[in-house]
Amino acid sequence: MFLTTVFILAPLVFVWHTDHLEISSTTSMGTVILFVIIVTTIFFYKLISGTISMPKLFPTVHPDTSTVLSLFTVMPILVTTYTCHHMIHPILSQLGNESDSKRVITISIRFCAATYVITSAFAYILFGDDTLNDVMGNFNAELEVPYGTLFKDVIRLGFALHLILVFPLLKFSLHMNLDSLFDQSASPTTVDNSHFFLVTCSLLTAAFLGALSVPDVWTIFQCIGSTSAVCLCFVFPGSLVLRDQDGIYTVREKLIACFLIFLASSVSVMAVFGDIYNLFT
Repeated sequence: MFLTTVFILAPLVFVWHTDHLEISSTTSMGTVILFVIIVTTIFFYKLISGTISMPKLFPTVHPDTSTVLSLFTVMPILVTTYTCHHMIHPILSQLGNESDSKRVITISIRFCAATYVITSAFAYILFGDDTLNDVMGNFNAELEVPYGTLFKDVIRLGFALHLILVFPLLKFSLHMNLDSLFDQSASPTTVDNSHFFLVTCSLLTAAFLGALSVPDVWTIFQCIGSTSAVCLCFVFPGSLVLRDQDGIYTVREKLIACFLIFLASSVSVMAVFGDIYNLFT
């Protein structure tokens, strides 16, 4: 992890402008497409060979506390997957291409939605009742297809490479938010060399120490999805609508904002309680 941080992440996060990351960004998207292709290929191979059994269409729900709480845990994790779209705005701002923001956001969301649907559907059909919460864990077992070991290695390495290459993009929006939060008079990070270097070193160090402290990325997804992701996707936007500083929102939109804030807060509380409950049971 230290070598990865120093020799791969550090050179990428110290890039000042997002357009210099076009190769790494394209590669990260390529790893996602490769993952979908591999999963789809394995699915059709097993379908043709007749080794796939029909999975259950509906889950078997046990009336116990753990099962009920796990339902609330899934929702924030799904929210987390779409939270990264907040990066689009600072990235477009740096690229000076704000006029195409709507088209970029639409394409991005459709691409992500298609990836999630294809992966989840084919993976569930492949593994059935043995499907794990973290579906990547299912690819540690034997896939029972030709070159199965090679496919497993490519999937795991591709997933790790994707996370590494996506991390530098997260840094840009995080930079902007930290500047606004702690020092509104600070010089822009793209102009002030010392400020840019200090903030970037601090973020990279915090990320490295956090990665050492948390043994499972699934825990991060659960905690972030239950707290910050819910706030970014529902609570904060809903609060802005209720504030209505410019008086542009209708009563209907404000009622929807109230409903979203209430729903998000309720699910967040239940999800956090479920995470804590699972840790001690």
